[in-house]
Amino acid sequence: QVQLVESGGGLVQVGGSLRLSCAASGRTFSTYAMGWFRQAPGKEREFVAAINWSGGTTHYADSVKGRFTISRDNAENTAYLQMNSLNSEDTAVYYCAARQIGWRIVTTRESYDYWGQGTQVTVSS
Repeated sequence: QVQLVESGGGLVQVGGSLRLSCAASGRTFSTYAMGWFRQAPGKEREFVAAINWSGGTTHYADSVKGRFTISRDNAENTAYLQMNSLNSEDTAVYYCAARQIGWRIVTTRESYDYWGQGTQVTVSS
């Protein structure tokens, strides 16, 4: 069992930056693939970014490519999402997720085994 806790959300102006953190419990974090998803009001939860167990492979949604960076620190059991050049369309609740099959990156939410509670990101103009 893995428990995930997101932090770092908040209110930021258009063009600003935030870094989200996802702290994981347990000793198997380094074997999991990690993903970030987001859900805006009235919309389905969508894929944002993912990273494999080693951090050697990453993948991004087209809407965030070049602006967001996913990373992980296996020694600290933490995954990160650095978000730059934020715009109003990035406003959403952001969730981190863990997948036991850690070597392969997937983008479908059904493929992830554990989820955090989410953290709100609001981008204001």
